[in-house]
Amino acid sequence: MSNTSTSNSSNRVVVPEAKEAMDKFKMEVATELGVPLTNGYNGNLTSYQNGSVGGYMVKKMIEAQEKQMAGK
Repeated sequence: MSNTSTSNSSNRVVVPEAKEAMDKFKMEVATELGVPLTNGYNGNLTSYQNGSVGGYMVKKMIEAQEKQMAGK
């Protein structure tokens, strides 16, 4: 059983106003990791490179949320 509606929604920004901030954050993380990400086509990058950017973004967001919850 295929559920295409779920797979297509994984990359959408739930709060449209946050899209620009998320794009900026993504570029900052890519630069920090040395991944040559561009605003356009990135098909020349490996899955590992692209995945490292997304994974590190999640790690940084979790760390920020933990700090906020701890009141720091």
